[in-house]
Amino acid sequence: MTVHINAGFDSGNIRLVGIEGDRIDLEIVADHLSDFFQWFHFRVAGAKGRTLTFRILNAGGAAYAFGWPGYRARWSSDRGNWRTTETSYANGVLEFTRTIDSDVTWFAYFAPYSMERHHDLIARMATQPGVMHLQLGTTLDGQPIDYLSLGNGPKQVWFYARQHPGETMAEWFMEGLLEKLTDAGDATAQALRERATFHLVPNMNPDGSRRGHLRTNAAGVNLNREWHTPTLERSPEVLCVRGRMDETGVDFAMDVHGDEAIPANFLAGFEGIPSWTDAHGKKFYDYAQRLAAQTPEFQTELGYPKSAPGTANLSMSTNQVAERFSAVAMTLEMPFKDHDANADPEFAWSPARCKVLAHASLDTLACMIDEI
Repeated sequence: MTVHINAGFDSGNIRLVGIEGDRIDLEIVADHLSDFFQWFHFRVAGAKGRTLTFRILNAGGAAYAFGWPGYRARWSSDRGNWRTTETSYANGVLEFTRTIDSDVTWFAYFAPYSMERHHDLIARMATQPGVMHLQLGTTLDGQPIDYLSLGNGPKQVWFYARQHPGETMAEWFMEGLLEKLTDAGDATAQALRERATFHLVPNMNPDGSRRGHLRTNAAGVNLNREWHTPTLERSPEVLCVRGRMDETGVDFAMDVHGDEAIPANFLAGFEGIPSWTDAHGKKFYDYAQRLAAQTPEFQTELGYPKSAPGTANLSMSTNQVAERFSAVAMTLEMPFKDHDANADPEFAWSPARCKVLAHASLDTLACMIDEI
């Protein structure tokens, strides 16, 4: 049978270079109007019973090639369970081998979260009691920018995700967050809804998500460098969301992301903003410490360096939101690899574990919501 490689679907990304026997040579396609690339997502048909070796030849030119060592590619035959397969990186080539045991098998950088699943999530959550949906605007490709709100407490809490579309773990986290917040039998969630109003944007970058981008929108723009001066021409997604924040105010904010290199979950704060005070920063540090105590799926030892005083980049959302609203703002980073402090050799970091961390994040917030 002929082996077929295809990425012509929602969030797909790969280019076939050539097939020689059981070796498949591939390249990742760069984001439109951008040099960023690293996300891949493709399917293989016509290979049942064969052991194939896949080589991504341009992996060395990826945006974060230093993240490939120690990484394991994901595969699935049902698009529901995504397991890891042995993967190596050498001389700029990412290589993984798999015995194909089904008529169609999918491979991806991380478990995908398609725009169709996004719309299913919006449809499911918008019908839940007490949930309000708004379309804040449209993207450059004409897709809706979805926003959900629930709760009636005085604290204004924002969670927003997937500014970088290839970081699909971010929307798995948001799905878990929404499931807990709308669970009528969850006492913690119900208490939070009485003490806070939640504002949630599950996907900040629908265009990049559907196009199979790693980091940018339809204009090749990194949305997390647009928060100082967003425009309709370059970054309508940020303009709409920041505008809604201006209407509601922000007391607590979490921007949800994924990190290519660090094998752990961690938080980045807002050190270096012009208005930094130790009292303001202590609330962020307290949240991180409490989250680490709440779940083995989080830690505080590994993470990004802190910005020096006065050097924070205000084009990034966490810094802009902390400065603009005096909010307790933070960026959550989840791994493409695994959370090594609590490793899973079969699935590595996974959608199910994203949801566990989302639940723990809300449990932690509930313990300190009145202090924020």
